[in-house]
Amino acid sequence: MSRPDLKRRSFLKLGLTGLAAAGAVPSAAHALASTGLPQAGGQTTAPQPKRIFRTLGRTGLKLPVVSMGVMNADNPNLVQAALDRGILLLDTAYGYQRGRNEQMIGQVIKGRPRDSYFIATKIPSPARGRDTRSLSEAEAMADFLGKFDTSLGRLGLDYVDILSLHNVDKREAALYEPVLKALTKAKKEGKARFVGVTTHGNEPEVLRAAAESGVYDVVINAFNFRQDHRSEVSKAMAEAVKAGLGIIAMKTQAGAFWDREKQQPINMTAALKWALADPSVTTAIPGFTTFDQLETDLAVMNDLRLTEQELKDLRFHPETGGLYCQQCGQCLPACPPNLPLPDLMRSYMYAYGYRNLEAAHDLVTSLELPDSPCRDCAVCGVRCAKGFDVAGRVRDIVRLRALPGDLFA
Repeated sequence: MSRPDLKRRSFLKLGLTGLAAAGAVPSAAHALASTGLPQAGGQTTAPQPKRIFRTLGRTGLKLPVVSMGVMNADNPNLVQAALDRGILLLDTAYGYQRGRNEQMIGQVIKGRPRDSYFIATKIPSPARGRDTRSLSEAEAMADFLGKFDTSLGRLGLDYVDILSLHNVDKREAALYEPVLKALTKAKKEGKARFVGVTTHGNEPEVLRAAAESGVYDVVINAFNFRQDHRSEVSKAMAEAVKAGLGIIAMKTQAGAFWDREKQQPINMTAALKWALADPSVTTAIPGFTTFDQLETDLAVMNDLRLTEQELKDLRFHPETGGLYCQQCGQCLPACPPNLPLPDLMRSYMYAYGYRNLEAAHDLVTSLELPDSPCRDCAVCGVRCAKGFDVAGRVRDIVRLRALPGDLFA
């Protein structure tokens, strides 16, 4: 197995073929019991820094503190390298890259021992953006489970390790009965080992609803140093853990850049360490898209200590805007046309922070927006908690609507 401190040049020189020949595809069970990472025949290199593992609540899954969010990745070699280097959990979703993300992962894991990796995927609620009164329970369940079967087909799997309801921000959405029944059915049929819910807005409310549900095993929630309500999120996570749930942290990198010009990157190591310093977090799913970023995140798996300089780099000053929208909704009452501003700000982050124009386009075009969203307001009265120029960002990001969707396919 290649060492955790292997530099990108030597890693690329070795190549993925060389890694496979060296027996670098780990068994999850073997890796969990091992001090180092396993080699062919169960041998380990000596000595290696002991990687940090944590248990995901009542699921019993033991995971390294760093997993992979695959949303923005489209390079199968990078995903393969992540697995070869000791990452066990891959997080994807039905809608990522319009299904191509799950298909790509399916190709990467094809032929790998099923106990050597864990897969998490997410399905949107059939009630999202719709009047739930127009859906019968049977229709809602069929919608959810039909999409899940599509995901299984793309992945080439009979089951996933974690199936989640995707992206909710209200208690009632997390407790929507048809989805809870669909999740329970998928678990009973053996198509999902465990079930969860994801949220990157109003996280404390969703975390508490998940704990009360008696259905969810896992919550995947936004948690980062840029959240003004981070202490509230931390408290709610602790309550969920006490109830037996496992916590997976997302959005830990808080938008990746401080500026849209991408001249001021956030200290990725510091941001990831900060999130993982909370004992309620089992693992984080940073969305690395390059081999250099993979190396950076792998290093965190061995050492979570924040240096003094890293703490300074995080810029806890409230006036520092950045690209990450914490989805607090504080802006909404001041917007006369009632625009979905948090969604638009998230689209802006996808475009300028993640460099994922497809995700930004898909989100913007899914929203019900007037032709000229800010036309009727001579002066914008919205005041963002992070100091964003909300009107300017809205005018900027809605330009994506003029582009055809197949341009990003």
